[in-house]
Amino acid sequence: MSLSTKYLGLDLKSPLIASSSPQNSKISYLRQLEDAGAAAVVLPSLFQEQIESRDEELSSASAKESDNNTATSNYFPASEIAPYGLGSDEYLNLIRLAKENLSIPVIASLNGATESDWVNYARLFQEAGASAIELNNYYVPYDFSMSGRDIEQHFISILSIVRQAVTIPVSVKLLPFMSSLGHYVNELKCKGADGFVLFNRVLQPDIDLLTLRLDNRLLLSSKQEMSLSMLWISLLAQNQKRQFSLAASTGVREVDDIIKYLLVGADVVMMTSVLLRHGPEYLKVLHDGLEKWVSSRGYSNLSELRGLMSKIWMAQEQGGGRKSYIKMLNAFQNAAV
Repeated sequence: MSLSTKYLGLDLKSPLIASSSPQNSKISYLRQLEDAGAAAVVLPSLFQEQIESRDEELSSASAKESDNNTATSNYFPASEIAPYGLGSDEYLNLIRLAKENLSIPVIASLNGATESDWVNYARLFQEAGASAIELNNYYVPYDFSMSGRDIEQHFISILSIVRQAVTIPVSVKLLPFMSSLGHYVNELKCKGADGFVLFNRVLQPDIDLLTLRLDNRLLLSSKQEMSLSMLWISLLAQNQKRQFSLAASTGVREVDDIIKYLLVGADVVMMTSVLLRHGPEYLKVLHDGLEKWVSSRGYSNLSELRGLMSKIWMAQEQGGGRKSYIKMLNAFQNAAV
C-alpha cells in the first residue's frame, strides 16, 4: 500500500505538506518536519514590503556604523530574526540551506508588490534551488474603483510574466472571494499555472473594546473553515482535462480532515495550524493514521480513493448545489422543531 502522490509534477512520498509558517524559517525545524513525515515544505512568504523595510534597516545600520566607527554587529540583527522579517539575501540563503539539508522538495513562497518584484525574486528563487514557487496572491481590494475583473487580470498578468521567467513549477495560492472561481482558475491554467492552493486565509482584525484599538492577533484555523475549500476542490477536480494540481489548505486538525480533502479530490494536503498546536512530530501521527485508514479500506494507493466523494456530489447535484442547500435548510428546520 502506497501513500505516494504527485504535486506540481513533483514525486512525493505522501500527500502531507507543511505549508508556509513562521517556524519554517529555521533549518532545525524543517529537519524535524522531514523526520516526522513531511513530504515537502513551503517556506514562509517573502513580502516585498518587508524586503524594502529590511533593506532600509540594514542601510541605516551600515550608515550608523560608518559614522560612529563601531562594530557592525552592534547594529545588525541576529541571524535568527522574526520569520516574516527575512531580507532577500537571508531568504535566498534559507532556500539554499533547506535544499542542502533536506531530501524533500522545498517550495518558496512569494508575495511581490510590483510586477518587476515578482519576476526578479522568482528568478532568484529558482537560482537558489527552490523546487517550485508558490505565488501568494494575498490582496484585499481597498481601492473601490477596481472591478473584480481588474483584480483577476492583475494576478493573471503576474503569473504570466513569472511563468516566462522560470522553468520550475509555479502554483497559485487562491483567495476564495472571486465571482467565478472556476473561470479564473481556467485562465490561470492557460497562462501556465501548474497547480492551485485552496485557500489563502483572509485575515480579519478584531476590536479591543477596552483600548479601542485593532486586535491583529493571528488566530489559528478551525475545522469550520474546511467547507469552502472542500466545495471548490470538489468542483475543480471534476474537470477531466484539468492537468493541474490541487492542494487543500486550512482547517486540518486530525487525520479525518486529511481523508476528507483527499476524497473530494485534493492531490496534497497542506497544514500549518495543527503543527503549531502540537509540534512537528504530530505529522507522524497524521501519517500513520492516514496509512491505517487507507489500508483498512482495502485501497492499494491514493488514486483509488481520490475524488470519490466529488463524483458522488456531482452526480446528485445538477442545479448548482441547490438540492443540497434545500436539504440543509429542511434538516435544520426539522431539527429545530
